[in-house]
Amino acid sequence: MDMTDQSLIAELRRDGRASVMTLADRLGVSRATIRARMARLQGAGEILGFTVITRGDVADAPVRGLMMIGIEGRGAERITTRLSGLPQVTAVHSTNGRWDLIVELAARSLVELDQVLNQIRGMEGVTSSETSLLLSTRRARSR
Repeated sequence: MDMTDQSLIAELRRDGRASVMTLADRLGVSRATIRARMARLQGAGEILGFTVITRGDVADAPVRGLMMIGIEGRGAERITTRLSGLPQVTAVHSTNGRWDLIVELAARSLVELDQVLNQIRGMEGVTSSETSLLLSTRRARSR
């Protein structure tokens, strides 16, 4: 997978209902390129389908965590694109302060979470990280 494939997957993760024309505009490529890449990614089993994620779906990935990431230089956009293509990544937040990015992760097991943490730590430009498991989530009160 090259950067265009990763960017395409990232866009589909953000908006799985985006039209081919919208995806082509966002990535700066032709509609034919988007169609061909989507067909190839589906044929290769990289894209297994398109779906809606609901609150109840979290039960399928009960191991959740937050990974704070430090990035060398100006590689945040490139790393964000790569992160967004990982199925275990549910959100990527840019921040100020000590950490450059905070990544929300959801995995089926601790083994799967460990594998994705190692994959992220091995990305070129990632210089440091710290991960915390989420033990419970309470809804904030609305005022």
